[in-house]
Amino acid sequence: MARRQPPRRPSEVSWLITGPLAMLAVVWSVVLALLGRDTDPFNPWVAVLFLGLFVLVEVPVLYFITHRQGISITINEVPLILALFYLPPLTVVLICTVSSLITQVRRRLPAAKLWFNVAKTAAATSLASLALVAMPEIQDAGPGTWVTLLIAVCINSLVTLAAVAGVMTLMQGAQAGGEIIRSAGPGLVTAAANAWVGLVILICLETTWWSVLLLAALAGALLLLYRSYARFFRQHHTLSDMYELTRAITESGHDGTLADSLLGRVRALMQAEYATLWLPAQGRHPEVLLTARVDDPGLLDFARTPPKAREKACEERRTVAAGRFLDGGDELRAALRQGDVKDVIVSPLRSGQAVIGSLEVVNRLGDMGHFKPGDIPVLETIAAHAAVALENSRLVDRLRYDAYHDGLTNLPNRRRITGALEEAVRVRAPGEMVAVLLFDVDALRQVNESLGHAAGDKMLTEVASRLRRSAPPGALVGRVGSDEFVVTLRVESTEEALTLAAGLREQIRDQMVFDALTLDVDTAVGVAIHPDHGSEPAVLLQRVDLAATAAKSTPGSIQMFNPAMESRSMRRLGLAGDLRRALDQGDLEVHFQPKVTLGDRRLVGVECLARWEHPAHGAVAPEDFVAVAEHTGQLGRLTEIVLREGLRRSRDWNVTDEPLSVAVNLSARTLTDQHFPSRVQELLEEYGVPPERLTFEINESGVLDGTNRPMPTLRRLWDIGVRLSVDDFGTGNSSLSYLRRLPVHEIKVDRSFVQGMATDPGDLAIVNAMVTLAQQFGLTVVAEGVESELTLELLQDIGCQIGQGFLFSRSLPYERLAAWIGAQAEPESASHGDVRRLRAVP
Repeated sequence: MARRQPPRRPSEVSWLITGPLAMLAVVWSVVLALLGRDTDPFNPWVAVLFLGLFVLVEVPVLYFITHRQGISITINEVPLILALFYLPPLTVVLICTVSSLITQVRRRLPAAKLWFNVAKTAAATSLASLALVAMPEIQDAGPGTWVTLLIAVCINSLVTLAAVAGVMTLMQGAQAGGEIIRSAGPGLVTAAANAWVGLVILICLETTWWSVLLLAALAGALLLLYRSYARFFRQHHTLSDMYELTRAITESGHDGTLADSLLGRVRALMQAEYATLWLPAQGRHPEVLLTARVDDPGLLDFARTPPKAREKACEERRTVAAGRFLDGGDELRAALRQGDVKDVIVSPLRSGQAVIGSLEVVNRLGDMGHFKPGDIPVLETIAAHAAVALENSRLVDRLRYDAYHDGLTNLPNRRRITGALEEAVRVRAPGEMVAVLLFDVDALRQVNESLGHAAGDKMLTEVASRLRRSAPPGALVGRVGSDEFVVTLRVESTEEALTLAAGLREQIRDQMVFDALTLDVDTAVGVAIHPDHGSEPAVLLQRVDLAATAAKSTPGSIQMFNPAMESRSMRRLGLAGDLRRALDQGDLEVHFQPKVTLGDRRLVGVECLARWEHPAHGAVAPEDFVAVAEHTGQLGRLTEIVLREGLRRSRDWNVTDEPLSVAVNLSARTLTDQHFPSRVQELLEEYGVPPERLTFEINESGVLDGTNRPMPTLRRLWDIGVRLSVDDFGTGNSSLSYLRRLPVHEIKVDRSFVQGMATDPGDLAIVNAMVTLAQQFGLTVVAEGVESELTLELLQDIGCQIGQGFLFSRSLPYERLAAWIGAQAEPESASHGDVRRLRAVP
């Protein structure tokens, strides 16, 4: 829970401390006059000399900021020691009070602060002088005098500290006052050191007045040394803060927290009361105006910067500064006075020649603090880093947006819809349903062919706009196909989903007018409901697609999914017995799809794929009989048949001089079989195939299922020497940072990304990132689904090594594979020896 910030009170409340201090100073001074022991006359020029000395030493030696207040540390203890020794006590009080008044007037402090400082000095000096009078009379510069003077100086410092802590507590709360007390250690130590220096000077002066010359030379040398050290310290501190700031900007540039990381650090680094980031509206990005104010934990949505300063900085594309030590011109100075602003620096954020915003600091902290010309380069450097981070952040945001949105309609695409649907299914109230509505736009192909694709695009854009306007709050509208739109939302009943589908369909059916063109658009609508029709996003999308297909057969109808539509799934159940007989009789065939290097198209291996020609149904899709094998316990037999055939062909391979590496797909269920690695080792020994020629391809969800169940099997296979590959990489929730800790050698980029590289910048960016990071982790990358020369060139440009797809060859029986290799291999020139390369054929 955030700590509540105490309310700030105006500086006028300091009179509640100033008044009592002044009264105490008067009372103590009166008592001091009555008790004064030294009534001998003294040289008034000595008093004037001490007055000038006190005014001189009031120049701060150290200056720091605490809770918006400037705290200064001076060396006034040195002349105080001397004054208490050489002057009457009441004269010391008068000189200190007058010097404080002169100093505060010269600093142009507000009246409340001016009189507080004067009263504080008078009270502290009068009490110190009163303590001095109460102690034994000073005779010489001996040790007794040292103790007496040190006690007086100590009282002076403690009264000053108590007064400052009291006024801070009154104005900003007990926490601020407590921080003053906690941070007083260095100041008290400095005061004690100054007092000792004063005593040393006193002893020197009492010994001989000629020591003034040596003391003056020493003071000058120390002053020069301090200025050099202070300059070095400020530079070192600034560099350290700049390093931390740039690191924070880099780390937060991609997660949307740039303003949070930037403004607080900029305000602290520049010791400003306000730091503001302004970004004008640009494309999808709205205007941003955020300000960090000292002592405020969050960001505020206002700015103290005079608008004229920001406008001038953006128009002239240069840093604009105005203040006491900054020459910003009469116009800006007038704007500062009008806005009650002490000083301001505005640095534009530049991207090339364009200005994309501004970084602004207002009011240096402390009454004595002002921005100086040396602060301008610091803010400009920060602004340069911030501009680069902002541009990178927006670029990443654009890539992420493109990867999850349709380029034509700006609606969420299938990938985004799938993720949102998964979240909706996982988090829902009891009794709540998740409805998926699919709108299949009729006659899009006819419109494209007869009126052109521009007309088709306008029609799709209008459909998307009508769905977005008409969908209820909380619904997600997306485009999942060329002419398919999806609406997902939470409903109370199936009747509500059907009613909504009918209403949206009527909104789409209204005539669409494009210039002189009028189109009548109709849609077929499918409806699927979670949990009635499935819990997996892919299953729901598949079944709502079946429902929309059924709706097409009855024009204008809306179809709710029912199990009868899933004839393919029903057919799988009837295949269970036939699959068992096919496995017993050896009716399944193993086909081989080549994997080639993309640079020179050299054959590097094949993927073994099971094929089944059913006597009644014809060719059965692999996903159908593999699913049947999984559910009927025949997956182990199926895997072993494919593995045996692949190892036999690898052993007998003699078509080329290079050995034939084979890859076999493994199910996630196989990875839970603790006996599988031993069986693999037996088969490798039986066929005499080295383990490095065998690759097991495991689906991404099987490798990274959120548990450690696959790990023992994977590590045992790794120990055997078998190569391991993550298949369909990119379709799950894994990351390469986690993948590098797994015992795998290779990843296969899913075909959905590869096939979209040529048309979708998001897919291209994703594949590029996968290839780059995987290579840095020492993994081989295989691209699936390479079907065009353009895709091949893009993969070569980003450094992908191996490809597989219809561009090179479909899966082939072994006899056709050998013949195909023999037909496509060409001898190279003599300079390249007998190396044989493959040509891509349709």
